[in-house]
Amino acid sequence: MIDLHMHTTASDGRCSPEDLVQQAFDKGIRTMSVTDHDTMAGVSAAAEAARHLGMTFIPGIEITSVHSGRDVHVLAYFMPRLSEELRDLLSEQRRNRTERAETIAARLAAAGAPIDVAALMEAGAALGGKSLARPQIAQALIAAGHVATVAEAFERFLHEDGPAYVPHRGASPVDVVAMIVAAGGLASLAHPGYTKQDAVIPDLVAAGLGAIEAYHSAHDEATTARYLDMARHYGVAVSGGSDFHGQGTRRCEFFGVVNLPSAEFDRLVERSERCRETAAQRLAMAWGIG
Repeated sequence: MIDLHMHTTASDGRCSPEDLVQQAFDKGIRTMSVTDHDTMAGVSAAAEAARHLGMTFIPGIEITSVHSGRDVHVLAYFMPRLSEELRDLLSEQRRNRTERAETIAARLAAAGAPIDVAALMEAGAALGGKSLARPQIAQALIAAGHVATVAEAFERFLHEDGPAYVPHRGASPVDVVAMIVAAGGLASLAHPGYTKQDAVIPDLVAAGLGAIEAYHSAHDEATTARYLDMARHYGVAVSGGSDFHGQGTRRCEFFGVVNLPSAEFDRLVERSERCRETAAQRLAMAWGIG
């Protein structure tokens, strides 16, 4: 079984990297990737844990970008480390997330549901600059007694039309894809059936998009088929995974269920090799080599 979309405590997951790898192994997953939001802090520990269990591990990250005021998430695979350009981008992303969390907290207070945002940020700092996201704010709402579940927190306050929602600020998805490609990685558009930003796909393909995430826990059969067709149309590979954040989180029942077929994984690997060759050629041209 192959799952290329999972999260750890390095961002908004509930499992440590080592625990996530063990849970994945217990579910029958043998090829996996950790794709935390805007950080690769959990990759090294997860890779080592996977190696001990004889699993295939693909380094990954899920980068937040913004198009028309809404989030577009771009998965990056096969990069053992971040380029300087991506590191700078992610540092800016983390600053944006901190400012966003403060604004959300102010709106929650105005809505009669105050949270201890300082404690939330201190907890993130103690974990090495953990990236703040809405699921952590939802947990703070639960801890403050305003809601009973994460789902209720999103339904009442945090969904995109909710009273405390604050749009992300950040780089465009075209720029993010270009940075990933320049670094030799493979860029895949995350859960397009969930974010519903299909209009940007042609521009992403032109920027070097290597895959579309057709298999995802938020996609039904018709949606999966739609993005499989779209990937074939644009001549890109497909990626897939459960988007598991831990037990008790949204769609956690798809962990060990939603996976990427092995034939599609082989095509993804082949595509990644072409991406690396293209990046090397561009670097050589920039330096006047060859």
